[in-house]
Amino acid sequence: MAITNESKPLGKYGRMRRTYLKEHQKAFYIQLQARGELWQHLREVDEQAQSMVDTIVARMAEIDGVTEELKATDQMKWVGLMNNYRHCAEEFVLRDVVYM
Repeated sequence: MAITNESKPLGKYGRMRRTYLKEHQKAFYIQLQARGELWQHLREVDEQAQSMVDTIVARMAEIDGVTEELKATDQMKWVGLMNNYRHCAEEFVLRDVVYM
């Protein structure tokens, strides 16, 4: 029997992927479960999605010139911009990684 890391909780994107597979790709979900690969698949999707979101947010902030200096001088503007970047990045990642 394969050893899994099921004791470590899944992140947000792994949980979303699991729900998506259960509801929309039942055969694939059951196949992964039967082969003992479900948890590994969910972990990989979670890690890939989180990494992509972080990279996209950082790149968008860099392109727009959002810096720690802006954070210190106009915190509300910085928070608003960073929230917008995160939302845009998550939309992309959900469409192309989690719900594919």
